[in-house]
Parts: sequence; C-alpha cells; structure tokens
Amino acid sequence: MALRERIEVKYSPMLKIGNTLFSTPCLLAPMAGISDLPFRMINRAFGCEFAFVEMVSARALVYGNKNTREMLSTVPADRPLGIQLLGDDPRVLREALDILRDYRFDILDLNAACPVGKVTGRGEGAGLLKDPRKTGELLRVLVDNSPVPVTVKIRAGWDESSRNATEIARAARDAGVSGLFIHGRTREQGYSGRVDYRIIREVKEALDIPVIASGDAFSPHLVKRMLDETGCDGVAIARGALGNPWIFRETREFLRSGITPQRPGPDEIADTMTRHLDLCIDFYGETVGVMIFRKFFSWYTRGLPAMKPLRGQAFLAKTREQLLAVAGAMRLARDSVPCHGAFAGNPDFYLSMYESF
Repeated sequence: MALRERIEVKYSPMLKIGNTLFSTPCLLAPMAGISDLPFRMINRAFGCEFAFVEMVSARALVYGNKNTREMLSTVPADRPLGIQLLGDDPRVLREALDILRDYRFDILDLNAACPVGKVTGRGEGAGLLKDPRKTGELLRVLVDNSPVPVTVKIRAGWDESSRNATEIARAARDAGVSGLFIHGRTREQGYSGRVDYRIIREVKEALDIPVIASGDAFSPHLVKRMLDETGCDGVAIARGALGNPWIFRETREFLRSGITPQRPGPDEIADTMTRHLDLCIDFYGETVGVMIFRKFFSWYTRGLPAMKPLRGQAFLAKTREQLLAVAGAMRLARDSVPCHGAFAGNPDFYLSMYESF
C-alpha cells in the first residue's frame, strides 16, 4: 500500500458522554505512572480532546496520600478531563467523592479492569469482574453521589471460562452509568495476545449507552478496525500514545479523508521530545523531570534505526542539556524515516512492534 493512498472511510462522530461532546472518537486512556499533566498536555497539543489522569486509589485519596493528590494536578487547558477511581468499598468511594468536589473534572470512571495482582487481590480493579452485583452496587453509589457523569472501565472477563463482559455491562447500565469503557482482553491475558473484537461488539449491541473500546489501538488503521469491527462509539488510546502523540492528529485526518498520514521525521520527533521534556521540568523540576522523561526517550525513538547507543546515553542523562545533546545527535539521522512509516497501512506491523509494551 502506498504511503499516501486514499482508503474509503465512512465515519461520522457521534460520541457524547453526559454533556461532553467529542468531535473525534479518540480519547487518551489513563495509564499508571504515565498519565501525568505533562503527558496529557503533549498529547493535547496534537489533537487529543479528552484525557484521564492516571488511576487514583479512592483509599489513598481518603487517607490523604500526598502523591495521590499530586496526581490530580491540572491546568485550565487540561479539559475536558476524566478521573478514574480504584476502589471496592462504598463508604470509601463516597468519601473520595466528597474530596473530589474540590477539583474540576468532567467524567468520573470506576476501574473494573486493572489486571495487576496486588490490585485484584484486594477485590479492586478487574477483581470486580467476579461479582457483577457488587460492581453494580458500587456504581449506584457513584451515580447517586457524583457531580459529573459516571462511567466504568471493564474487561472481557476474568479468564477464558468467565467472559462475562455483557453481564457486567448490563449491571452497569442498570446502575445508571453514562458510558462504558471495555478492554477486549480478559484479566488472565493482561496485555498479551490479541483483542477480542467480537465480545466488544456483543457489549455494544447489548447497551443503549456509549461504548468506548480499548486495546491494540496503535495506529489510525487499527483505530478504524476497532470502530468497524465492533461498532463502538469511541476508542481509548493507551500504549499507542507512548512516544506517539501524533496518533490523535493522524487518526482524525485518516478518519476524515481516508489518507494514510506521513509519519514524523527525526526533526519533528526531536522537537516534540524537547517540548515534552520541558513540560516535565516545569512540573517536577529539572532533576525529577529529567528522570521521569528518560523512559519516554525510548518510546519516542521506537522504530528509528541505530538508536540503541543514544538510548543508553539518554538513560544516563541527569540534566536537560545532556538530554538535548542526545536529541541533537538523533537529528543528524536526517535520512532516517521512522521505519514504521513504511508500514503505516499494515496494522499487523504495529501489533508486533508494540507487543513488548
């Protein structure tokens, strides 16, 4: 497929959650240890309309954990914004909501999808998939007490023998949620294997509220595949935005015109990295900001040839100037187009490239 070949796309944006109307079907999903304010703002700069802060523990919020409060930091330009709560105790969730009344946000989401063992072991996250009735009761508490529309994030099920996403989805709808997010893998799968489009479609067909799908949304073509094969109303992008804020701009253009966008070259990548680095430093200070940004260098340079030595230098960098020097060395590779640009029309290439993340 030629890089700029036009593909027939029939899409009309219809996604609305509560009073929030989206002109694009793509949202930025919450990612633990990733979705801080600098990350959200660099993605918004390239067309991300709606973003979530990283998952917040209701219990930690109620106990006054300082780091948890800092995760809620935002600015006026960081809107519309969603907050995702993790919890399994109705009393704690009510208290967390009382605290959140001091914050400005637009959607409240309950996490019933996190597959991490220490989370599910407490009955939180994907652990809620084992008990649809309890999940429904928790959602009623949130719907009855939240100042903003409530949604829930679920998975296909706990394991292969318990793919109960449709049952959970109906319980959520009956509780009064305004939308539902679904990751098309089971808790047992984690992030391995491939997304099950079929079960997402089953959930969509069972509900009369917006359904936002997630999983393997690594390129405009894969976002379109998700929309086409599931009939979902929107797509939540997570790992696909790591070092790739352009995915929002590119997907908007692809769904509008059917033209496969040109991927950014070394200069644009380096400019965007510098912008992201400066956002991190402004927010955290230079020492912590540089430390936090270093992991993003690897993601930004994924697919570029001969980057291993530069990644090693980036991981040792301690100052802004040291990181900028590494980015400058990357600019010298002007004849190097990101190798994934040549495969922009091949969704399976993206799937294989991102499977380790």
